Amino acid sequence: MLIVSAIDSIRTLPTSAFFGGSLCFFFFLATILFLLPVAFISAEFSSRFPDKGGVFYWVLHAFGDRAGALTVWLQWINTMVWYPTMLLFIAGTGAYLLDPNLAQNKMFLLLGSLILFWGMTLFNLNGIKISARINSICGSIGTIFPMIFLILLGVGWVAMGYPVAIAWNVRLSSFEWLDSSSALVSIMASFLGMELAGVHVGDIENPQKNFPKAIGYSVFILLTTLLLGSLSIAAVIPKEEIQFIGGIMQTFTTFCDVFHLSFLVPVLAFLIAIGSTGGSVNWLLSPAKGLLQAAEHGFLPNYFSVKNQHDVPVRIMIVQAVLVSLLCLAIQSVPSINAYYWVLMAVSTSLYMIMYMFMFAAAWKLKRNVSSGYQIPKGLRTFSIFSGLAGCAITIFVSLLPSPDAVVENKLTYSLLVVAGLLLLISPVGILWRYKKSKTGNILVPFE
Repeated sequence: MLIVSAIDSIRTLPTSAFFGGSLCFFFFLATILFLLPVAFISAEFSSRFPDKGGVFYWVLHAFGDRAGALTVWLQWINTMVWYPTMLLFIAGTGAYLLDPNLAQNKMFLLLGSLILFWGMTLFNLNGIKISARINSICGSIGTIFPMIFLILLGVGWVAMGYPVAIAWNVRLSSFEWLDSSSALVSIMASFLGMELAGVHVGDIENPQKNFPKAIGYSVFILLTTLLLGSLSIAAVIPKEEIQFIGGIMQTFTTFCDVFHLSFLVPVLAFLIAIGSTGGSVNWLLSPAKGLLQAAEHGFLPNYFSVKNQHDVPVRIMIVQAVLVSLLCLAIQSVPSINAYYWVLMAVSTSLYMIMYMFMFAAAWKLKRNVSSGYQIPKGLRTFSIFSGLAGCAITIFVSLLPSPDAVVENKLTYSLLVVAGLLLLISPVGILWRYKKSKTGNILVPFE
């Protein structure tokens, strides 16, 4: 349940639902190429380096702290790009407590996002214990219950013979595959964070036997809820009408109107808004602490290493709040909210995939550690590394392809925006490296 609550997200269902009948194929492809490999490799690294966790130290041991700084930067900047999509979703869901039309009102979404994010930033200054508690309680209330209810409504819709909007005749051998393959970006975005599962391997009794079982149960629950939840939306909302930000409440409103349950719409909106807020609180502090690791290794000025009495890197928190605010402000200048949401998701997912490629490469470089810790079966370990690398590379390639027609009209502009965004957001790593070299006079090498 710790693994499921960390990954399962109702926010990504509308973007997945957009692809209708092709979802089943891409969900299982993403599981084999990404979800399982990340889980097993993360478990091995967490067991192998129990004192210093996270991708920064994992990659550092394989390729040196410059590579470690790159991976932790990718993890941090990806979260900054991802956060506006979550804030827009929460603001769009909260709009159904006032007026559903506000879910497409740019000014309302902007003000709601800014108030929410700065409020969460101030809240997180109190430390990890409080934010983790809020994450667990609110995440369960606002994700698991609404998702199960959504699936039950979808099953009822089909069982009672209402018209289904899903098109099942997707020809993956034709050029339609390009549009369908974009589903992989949305699904991968649903699975991000699986590396967090590895930190629990040391707390499991008989991990050699029980961790794979936990992963198996988790994958089954994730596939069931994410796939059936997406199909429930696709069943009632035509592809061209799905709203990426307000799609969940758009679907619940349709269901509740038909089943005479309209009184539940504001209740569901409240639960999802509160649940998504609580579930995203911890994501705000974790990447800041990751960047703090790079600062403590000399890749940032000492100014950013300052922590308050709750061990929170307060100055990094303020910097990321300013950055996220600027990304939220950009919504005022875009012609389509759906297009802006998709570009942010594609850039964020690609940044995370590059980070994962370093993690898989580190696993290959360090080889097996037969002396202690959790051991992945030999054949499965090799398969996990290479399938994980392939899954990440495919996802990055697909994210650069022209997006679906109904999302972005000018496909060339979309591709250029994603490429420019990746280059712009990765380039500051060079500044970190030069800052480190100017202080040490040399390039650090991996640990023995």
